[in-house]
Formats: sequence, structure tokens, C-alpha cells
Amino acid sequence: MRVSTIPLIILCLFMGFTFWVMAGAEQSLLAFGVQLMSSPDTAQVVIDLYILAGLACVWMYQDAKSRGKGLGYLVPFFILTAVFVSAGPLLYLVLRGGREQETEASKM
Repeated sequence: MRVSTIPLIILCLFMGFTFWVMAGAEQSLLAFGVQLMSSPDTAQVVIDLYILAGLACVWMYQDAKSRGKGLGYLVPFFILTAVFVSAGPLLYLVLRGGREQETEASKM
């Protein structure tokens, strides 16, 4: 299976940085989220990110549906999106690009 290179590089860099930061964090991810939501200015950023994450989930659902994939296929991407926001759509793009390239190559 071929994958999309650019989203794969971005995903690896983002997740590597995320795990590095989490390994040195003094508080849990949940405690950090609660702290962010306690102030209106940072809560606005978090809410904005989750609106974007919701829109990304809608896009992934519509794209997967047009490709004949069911909701069960998307559950891991949705969970990843709920926790790390951009990681779910990035992984979806990595895997989607590979399948799209294989389909185009088989038509030639």
C-alpha cells in the first residue's frame, strides 16, 4: 500500500513532538485540558480547535462514504481526532492518499 508522503511526514513530526512533550509534562492531558478551559481566552482557542475537529470529522465521513467505506472504518480516526485534533485527519489523509494513488494507477 502506498501512502501520501507529505501528510505522513507532518503526522510523524507532530506525534513525535506530542509524545516528547507529554513524556516531560508535569500534569496529565486531562488536567491540562481542564486548566485551558478555566480561562475564557484559552477556552476560546480550545473550542475553536474542537469546532475544526468536528468539521474534519464531517469531511472524513463524507469522503469515506463517497469511497464506499462505512462508519466503522472511521471510528479510530474519530477517536484520534477527539484526543489529538489534527492527528486523526492527518492519518486519514496518509491512508486515503495511498488508496487513491493505487486506484489511479490501476486505471492506467
